[in-house]
Amino acid sequence: MSKAMVVDDSRTIRMILRRILTEIGFDVCEAGDGVEALQIIEANKPNVTLVLADWNMPTMNGFDLLKQLRLNPEYASLKIVMVTTEAEVGHMASALHAGANEYVMKPFTKEILVQKLEMIGITSPASV
Repeated sequence: MSKAMVVDDSRTIRMILRRILTEIGFDVCEAGDGVEALQIIEANKPNVTLVLADWNMPTMNGFDLLKQLRLNPEYASLKIVMVTTEAEVGHMASALHAGANEYVMKPFTKEILVQKLEMIGITSPASV
């Protein structure tokens, strides 16, 4: 089963994203920062196919996580979506330039998230 990794230091945001991803058919794992996420992704490769990461987190932020994942050729096909309150165009451009597949602004709805996932070629595993 395809796994999605939700990386956010907010337990509430992780819960919201978990619920949405579970509803559309993903098995979901969670991390509170980038360091924890890297460990979990490494332990679950190649099953993790999607990462939703916040920008602002302690220890390792989502932008640094993105750059670390993109340095490793094993994760070249991994879809990475930044889900963040960072609304500056410069942040969005930096994330996309560093290899993010898409960028979602908080607050978001299930419809917006699903639409963004479809834009990068991810359809609900439940519909396959």
